[in-house]
Amino acid sequence: MSVPDETFTVTPRQSASGPYVLEVAGELDHHTAPLLTEAVNEAPFGPYGVVLDLSGLTFCDSSGITVFVTAHRRSRDKGSQLSLAGVAPAQMRVLRMVGLDEVFTFHAGVEEALRAAGPPLP
Repeated sequence: MSVPDETFTVTPRQSASGPYVLEVAGELDHHTAPLLTEAVNEAPFGPYGVVLDLSGLTFCDSSGITVFVTAHRRSRDKGSQLSLAGVAPAQMRVLRMVGLDEVFTFHAGVEEALRAAGPPLP
């Protein structure tokens, strides 16, 4: 993975309960979106799914939203699950305005997303 930008980090980790977590922090824009894209491309979209932990995200422009959509497509193509956790109210408002609240699965926080993941898909 690339060296993180000073204003943006993506920390990948395998959770003990199964889902792969990408912890996203800082400002997600056209300069930093390639870092998240790379992390999404490297994520193992398997039977337990992937959780994007956005609780540390302070800014997200359309480039970031594009990465979320790409991650959703990747999860669907792999027969896997994708959840967004910890989305800030302002960011959620934007996702609702563009209709993506109908596409993504949201959880209040990463722990809720991990509990909801349950057993792997068949």
